[in-house]
Amino acid sequence: MSTITTAAVVESPGAGFTLSQVELADLRADEVLVRMVAAGICHTDLSVAKGALPFPMPAVLGHEGAGIVEAVGASVTRVRPGDQVLLSYTSCGRCASCHDGHPAYCETWLPANLIGGRRLDGSATISRAGSEVGGHFFGQSSFARHAIADERGVVKVGPGAPLDVLAPLGCGVMTGTGAVWNVLRPRPGSTVLITGAGAVGLSAVMAATMTPATRIIVADRIADRLRLASELGATDTIDTTKRDLADEVGRLTGDHGVDGAVETTGSADVLRTSIGTLAVRGTAVIVGAPAFGTEVPVDVNFMLPGRHVVGLTLGDAEIESLVPVLAGLVIAGRLPVHRLVTHYRFDQIGQAVEDVLAGATIKPVLRFDPPVNG
Repeated sequence: MSTITTAAVVESPGAGFTLSQVELADLRADEVLVRMVAAGICHTDLSVAKGALPFPMPAVLGHEGAGIVEAVGASVTRVRPGDQVLLSYTSCGRCASCHDGHPAYCETWLPANLIGGRRLDGSATISRAGSEVGGHFFGQSSFARHAIADERGVVKVGPGAPLDVLAPLGCGVMTGTGAVWNVLRPRPGSTVLITGAGAVGLSAVMAATMTPATRIIVADRIADRLRLASELGATDTIDTTKRDLADEVGRLTGDHGVDGAVETTGSADVLRTSIGTLAVRGTAVIVGAPAFGTEVPVDVNFMLPGRHVVGLTLGDAEIESLVPVLAGLVIAGRLPVHRLVTHYRFDQIGQAVEDVLAGATIKPVLRFDPPVNG
């Protein structure tokens, strides 16, 4: 049976979000109907909303959902009605990457999550007045009071878990922590550089404090964010409006360089500088995504002494393994994600977007209060 609900719809590229009534399709056997409690807003949502990535409009976006299961498809085994869940990306479960434990590199990742707007068979999950609406964003489209989610993108959490704090675990927090834990894997005494003190970068900071790294350097242009980075465990900060990034890293490391770098800004210039700060056998992780076609020149001879540059999607995380660990750390007070979060009502989504674009908030999270008319 289909579900009528309210969603934040982007009518056309750059048009912003407008609340509108939509209809969700009947559940497939491997799908879950979730009543949303909270949803984080990510820069990927905003990039698609402004038309920077190809996605069918009108559209319902949102990919850091958290809520309560209302119904499940016939073959679903991970969750049941009444469970609290977090939503993340979807994957096929059949390709080589999925079988190897790296579903973030699934062969179907782009059409299934980012640019398709439909299920892989081409069918729509959302419609309005008889016309299809772009949906199935990251297998969920959670900027709505209800969402259809693929079972592979659903993770159960405990009944008392604070969903309005945990919602960002499904993308931003998982990406930052995964960059450090799954890719850099700092050795004792390592130095880590993190460029960009947004939600992903600050999550990387928190993750790095749980490793044997002894120096955690954070670079940003916003003083308040650098202060927060220090409070979260950064040993050194660089205000790039006042100091040159490469020079300061050289000074802090005695020109040795950093063992690992996590680049979250999406700036080609910052990425090029980050690569140039690498020590011998150092690794730079590309997290921030610039425009398609962006190229960064690399000195081949500089790379020969074992330096690495690696791209990263969603922390290279297997969500059933990592997300419950992250949730447990948040609940235990060891991963203070709440320091990044500012809450907004669902109908304040426009203000939340303005605030994050202005740098006034780090991680906006929408709260879905019970609607007046069901």
